[in-house]
Amino acid sequence: MSSIRKITPLIAPIRTIPHDIFRDNNPTLEELEHRPRMPVVALLDNIRSMWNVGAMFRSADGAWIEELILGGYTATPPRQEISKTALGSEYSVPWRHTDHSVMAIKALQKRGYQAVALEHTTRSNSYTDIQYQFPLVFVVGNEGVGVQDEVAAACDLAVEIPQFGMKSSLNVAVAFGVMIYEVRRQWTALQRQMQQA
Repeated sequence: MSSIRKITPLIAPIRTIPHDIFRDNNPTLEELEHRPRMPVVALLDNIRSMWNVGAMFRSADGAWIEELILGGYTATPPRQEISKTALGSEYSVPWRHTDHSVMAIKALQKRGYQAVALEHTTRSNSYTDIQYQFPLVFVVGNEGVGVQDEVAAACDLAVEIPQFGMKSSLNVAVAFGVMIYEVRRQWTALQRQMQQA
């Protein structure tokens, strides 16, 4: 006879909620115009894959950031490959293109933005060990070589996502999502502190 007893859950099992009930996934343009954006700009520097660009548009929409800057040879909408992973978020996230990523960073710094490179460097810290300052611009780089040296050098600091396996980094779109939601977590916590003060 087994000594293992069946334990009856005290709460109902977790179930998914149909999208039409869970949330209004199609706000009107007027509703979007009045929704405050997090004061964060993300610069995508020489991103090779248009599918990665589209995925970053979608994460940028989810975190509701101020703007994406598409630097260097990063592809720009409209492109079918971007739309495939952006799923319409290329229309909800303001974006612009620049051939000069360093100049774009310096212009934002003059407006008070803290500039952060998401890159392994000799001075990078874990992305969760930093208290970010707002407004903020953060940079992600090419899938193969990362953020260009001159672009990283223009930033105020560098952060990295620690890796515990064989590879030294995550896919750039995945890393972007991890970073943007840590930044969003800190921004939300800061807003709550200000409301309670």
